[in-house]
Amino acid sequence: RRDNESTVSEFILLGLPIRAEDQGLYSALFLAMYLTTVLGNLLIILLIRLDSHLHTPMYFFLSHLAFTDISFSSVASPKMVINMLTHSQSISYAGCVSQVYFFSFFADLESFLLTSMAYDRYVAICHPLHYSQIMSENLCVLLIVVSWTLSTANSLVHTLLLVQLSYFRNNTIPHYFCDLSTLLKLSSSDTTINELVILVLGNMVITLPFICILVSYGHIGVTIMKIPSIKGICKALSTCGSHLCVVSLYYGAIIGLYFVPSSNNTSDKDAIVAMMYTMVIPMLNPFIYSLRNRDMKGALRNILSGRLWSQ
Repeated sequence: RRDNESTVSEFILLGLPIRAEDQGLYSALFLAMYLTTVLGNLLIILLIRLDSHLHTPMYFFLSHLAFTDISFSSVASPKMVINMLTHSQSISYAGCVSQVYFFSFFADLESFLLTSMAYDRYVAICHPLHYSQIMSENLCVLLIVVSWTLSTANSLVHTLLLVQLSYFRNNTIPHYFCDLSTLLKLSSSDTTINELVILVLGNMVITLPFICILVSYGHIGVTIMKIPSIKGICKALSTCGSHLCVVSLYYGAIIGLYFVPSSNNTSDKDAIVAMMYTMVIPMLNPFIYSLRNRDMKGALRNILSGRLWSQ
């Protein structure tokens, strides 16, 4: 068995199921999507920092979510575009391990941030009179610190367990980035512990936050149903509509990838769905929050007219 093993120095990323003659067109499309993601989320961060009206817990979490979206998209997208432009499919071992770590880290961080934002909306709608007292600056900072700490610990555990494994001489990855589950399938070592850790920690950092979000919106729904006027219901819904859209897109993609039964073309499906929550959703988030949020649109009009710069 040892004869079939080797210490690899690089992996081969097969990428997306795109014909060779279409690589140039798609690389330009993906580059445009990536730049839109970066510029759109940077704009959100800039607006929140410049406009004093946006210095609230909800926008505090939103600014961190925007930073996370930029970072999450940057884990795999630039490398994929470069490989398509240079017609190269290789990635170094160190680069592959780094992708695994940062992909896991920012995916976990996004999940925790969406949960914190759901709790913020729960307090705002269900306990409006105590909102300022509950959502204090100390609590907001604590939620961010806990989110970063748990994400770091979870990603570090997966990465440290990964580097202990050996691989077959076949170093081909049927994906456009180094996916942890795909790497485990290439290993000739016993991956039982890795898979058990993924199951346990995955439930802690993805499933448990999702349940918390559902519980929060369950309470929000009950509270909204008790509001006597249609105007009041619309106002309450408008405060959480953008966040609910982002949650639906993010967890919808994850459920489609990990919980929906796979077809015969599993690798292609995984790559396409992964593209949804690594590139498409981070690109859409700025538009969702800008188009559905009156405060963000107001801040954008102010910055375009030069009012924020003069404050």
